[in-house]
Amino acid sequence: MNLLVDTHAFLWFESGDAQISEPAKQAILSTSNVKFISIASFWEISIKDSLGKLILHIPFEELLSLSGYAQLHISGDHLKHLRQYYHRDPFDRLLIAQARTEGFTVISADKQFDSYGINRIW
Repeated sequence: MNLLVDTHAFLWFESGDAQISEPAKQAILSTSNVKFISIASFWEISIKDSLGKLILHIPFEELLSLSGYAQLHISGDHLKHLRQYYHRDPFDRLLIAQARTEGFTVISADKQFDSYGINRIW
């Protein structure tokens, strides 16, 4: 299964934070799943880190190169589909468009993803 890991789930998993659910953790650990991190998530992390709204447990540069994740770049198709969805968080809005376009399951605590017809694990 192709998984798109939401920003908070990625950070919680990588820092060993207890907030990540057991099903989400097991999906990320499963070698049968392909794990993707959107470039939008790295953008969000970079912005929040630079504003002091996020405390990283490892340097940002190391987050960019963690093994086990493929980076999902933003394509024209993602942007075309982005216009179809309304979500208050612009980063989540892009993740919604990417998940819908690519047919990925999302790892996220955000129940609002469900209303967009996205398979979600939490």
